[in-house]
Amino acid sequence: MAVLSREYVSDLIAQGHVLVIYQGRVLKLDSWLVNHPGGDKAILHAVGRDATDEMNAYHSKETLWRMKAFSIGPVEEPWENFLPPIQGGLFNDPDNYERSMLDRGRSKPNVSFAVSAVDNQIARDLIEYPSLDFSTQSRITMEYRALDHRLRREGWYNCRYRDYLKNCLRYTSFLSLSMIFLHLHYYKLSALFLGILWHQLTFLAHDAGHLGITHHYFIDNIIGIFVADFVGGLSLGWWKRNHNVHHLVTNHPLHDPDIQHLPFFAIDLSLLNSIRSTYYDKILPYDPFAKLVVPFQNWTYYPLLCFGRFNLYRLSWDHILARRGPRKGKAVWLWYIELVGLIAFWYWFGYLLLYKTLPDTNTRIWYILISHVITMPLHVQITLSHFAMSTADLGIHESFAQKQLRTTMDVDCPEWLDFFHGGLQFQAIHHLFPRIPRHNLRRIQPLVREFCKKVGIEYKIYGFVHGNEIVLGRLSEIARQAKILGQAAKMASLG
Repeated sequence: MAVLSREYVSDLIAQGHVLVIYQGRVLKLDSWLVNHPGGDKAILHAVGRDATDEMNAYHSKETLWRMKAFSIGPVEEPWENFLPPIQGGLFNDPDNYERSMLDRGRSKPNVSFAVSAVDNQIARDLIEYPSLDFSTQSRITMEYRALDHRLRREGWYNCRYRDYLKNCLRYTSFLSLSMIFLHLHYYKLSALFLGILWHQLTFLAHDAGHLGITHHYFIDNIIGIFVADFVGGLSLGWWKRNHNVHHLVTNHPLHDPDIQHLPFFAIDLSLLNSIRSTYYDKILPYDPFAKLVVPFQNWTYYPLLCFGRFNLYRLSWDHILARRGPRKGKAVWLWYIELVGLIAFWYWFGYLLLYKTLPDTNTRIWYILISHVITMPLHVQITLSHFAMSTADLGIHESFAQKQLRTTMDVDCPEWLDFFHGGLQFQAIHHLFPRIPRHNLRRIQPLVREFCKKVGIEYKIYGFVHGNEIVLGRLSEIARQAKILGQAAKMASLG
């Protein structure tokens, strides 16, 4: 089969075809886009790029074998990535692939100090991390693949089910305590243990969403939907679509939904300029309300996270009612199960528990507040590993492994506290190897440290308290800049 030139691949993408490079071959994924269980956006961010590491990290051997059917031919190697259209790549421009590695297609804030701050962050990363030249990034990639091969060979991808037995005993205990206190009319204690149960079950849903329990698509999705939708009232399908994109474009202000929290939070100065989110397909306005709230975000961070679960309900129903998941393929039937699951949740929690069991409105309000606020540490954990890290875009030549380690940090804690963090304390390791079961993440930490030392990338790990201090420092700095921007705008209007 003839080798496909870069110009030929570029022309096909310009015509609207969805082409991804995998192991030196071009995959034409036009027909698969609407079938992809992980959502269309995950594929669109790989168009024109060598996505070998990403695909290997997130898919089973069986799925990767089926991908061969989409191959249309080999490419010239070494392959130099294009900037995907969703990220601003212009494929009617023959010089697309010759654009500067720092031409990021992202809007910058409209004041000079903010532009300078964005450029300074990029400059710091270029100094702190290995060179972006081809040979350096290729070496990092080869070392990463060698480590992944070792982890598979040594069985670290295999789930330790006795660890899940301990978790299930813990879940059962929290559920039992909640029901016992509900029966005894100790409603606040019942709400407390229900919230703790939700907090702990989220980790199980996370494992299932990554197919990290049985590695079987059907079984893990059923486990995840039961836990997330039926018990927790949250859509697993929404989470997977969101989370897959987060893993691929981690901490990018334009693309990563996990750091797009306007009007309440901004962790990058670009967000102070009403950017367009490629995930939500809309402008995230830095509107008058955001201008009022963001300058005080370091003070509102913890209070607002207390109500994070209510926003997850909204996002879950939006995903289900708008049918944002796959409309074809094996994932379609999951939408119906999720719809039943969310209805079932509000039936048992909203009707049977809140309305039928609790005696009055005041008790119901307290029950809702306690059960939901107690899950706040989960939202702290989710944001902790990324809010403190770089949001700079170093371009299309950065390796998968370096990008994950540059934008993600781990949280240090004693082993006996692992159950509280649920594996989320090892976010950097998880981002490198998302299908490895969480109970193995601590065990492979020495190997990841060794890998980081070998390739010259610092493995960022902080204690829980220190990590929170760094996050608050980041929020405070952006808040300070937002105040300056507001003052500048006010002076301009007066002038």
